[in-house]
Formats: sequence, C-alpha cells, structure tokens
Amino acid sequence: MTTPIWDPAQYLRHAGHRARAFADLLARIPALPAEPPAGRPRIADLGCGPGNVTALLAARWPAAHITGYDNSPEMLDKAHVDHAGATADGGRLDFAEADARTWTPEEPCDLIVSNATLQWVPGHADRFADWIAALKPGGTFAFQVPDNIDAPLHVLMRELAATPRWKSRLAEVLRHTDSVHTPGAYLDRLARLGCATDVWQTTYFHVLQGEDPVLDWVKGTGLRPALTALGDEPEVRDTFVTEYRDLLREAYPTAPYGTVLPFRRLFAVAVKGE
Repeated sequence: MTTPIWDPAQYLRHAGHRARAFADLLARIPALPAEPPAGRPRIADLGCGPGNVTALLAARWPAAHITGYDNSPEMLDKAHVDHAGATADGGRLDFAEADARTWTPEEPCDLIVSNATLQWVPGHADRFADWIAALKPGGTFAFQVPDNIDAPLHVLMRELAATPRWKSRLAEVLRHTDSVHTPGAYLDRLARLGCATDVWQTTYFHVLQGEDPVLDWVKGTGLRPALTALGDEPEVRDTFVTEYRDLLREAYPTAPYGTVLPFRRLFAVAVKGE
C-alpha cells in the first residue's frame, strides 16, 4: 500500500458527515481518571488529521492537555493553524508528528483515541498492548474505523486498478481487504488485555450533494494512494479518475434529493482495569 499524500481541504469538504462517527464514539467514552476538579486529563489523538475532531475532545475536556499526532505534514500544518493553543478551562491543544506503527506515549494517558486512522496501519492490533499499557488505571482506548472495504466504492476501485491497463501501476497501491479486522477479533484482543470492552458497528446513510459527490468523498480518503502513485503524471491520473468516476455513477445513482452513500463504521471503547 502506498503512503498517501493528504489534502486537508479535500478531506474537510465532507467534514460534517465524517465527524458524525467521532461524535458517536465520543459519546460512549466514560469519565477519565483525571477528570476535573481532581486533575487535568492527558489525552492523545492518534491520526488527528486536520484537527477538526481533535477540537471536539477539547470541548468535552477543556482542562485537558491534548496532543494530536499525525504523520502527514499537510494535515499537521492545517491542525496547527486552525486549532492549536489554550483551551477553555486552562488546558492545551497541540500537535506533533508521529507514526502509529511505532508511536508509544511518553507519559501515562487518561485517553488514547483514534479516528478513521488504524485502517491505514498494517498490524495495528499488535500495537494495542503497548497503548493499553500506557493508560492510567481506569483510562480508555477508543477508536473507530471505516468497515466498508467490501462496499462498491472500494471494490470498483480495486477492480479497476487490477485491470491490464492499470495493474502495473496500481495493483499493490490500494488498501487490502484485511486492513480492518472483524468486530469479534477486536473485542477478543482488547478483552484479553484486561479491558472492559464495547464494540459495535453503525451504517450511516449519508445524503451527499453536488456533482459526483461519492468521487469527491473518496478523493479525500480511500483514493489518496492512487492519486499519490499517479501524481507525477497528471494526464494519466485524470484518466484513471474519469474511469473510476463512471463506475461510481452507476453504483451510486443520483436521486432528486441527492446521492446516498451507505457507509459502515466499526467502533471500540476499551477501559483499562483499575
């Protein structure tokens, strides 16, 4: 899988729809060990992107020290400009470069959260033990990931990339079908680490507006590896995108009220034992 170059502006074009899942995850996170007035929580947001949902953590825990981590310079620049600084109740929101494949907290955390990131990290479940170990007793590890690698937008992308015209350039570029595990596999892994674990799935039916909105959506996320791999050849890249666009138009027809994008996500909240 190619490491994608991210475009914060493209990603944020559907920020409202994308943030719904994080809000649902946030609603299931319990009180943290260092809740005010007893203390100031230490929170890590792993894969913070442009920081728009990291700011939601500051709204819930305004006294916390929150650090958003990402390995995309483009995303971190946007996060710094838009969201870094003091928070409402004497807390702080900052951002730092880190790679989820190797990142380990430098100090004990009350909460480690990850939003739509772990699907990009091969072997991510093997990192859970280190992250749980870094939590304070009673701390929480929570994440959500897209769970729709079998949806048309991904299937058509992979099928097109595997055709003779594109195979040599793109066959090994895109996310693999095993990039996300089953809900039961996540529950078992986290429970065996001594956590009280809640795992669930939700399918959102996003009603998107505009011309080719599903293509516009996926340009901000799942299509990024292909766009990156073909980035040095704009005409070739545009040809691939046009072919993919035509497939999406058939798979996601437009209705008078917009284009419906069913999107399943997987959630997990794991609370470390006292």
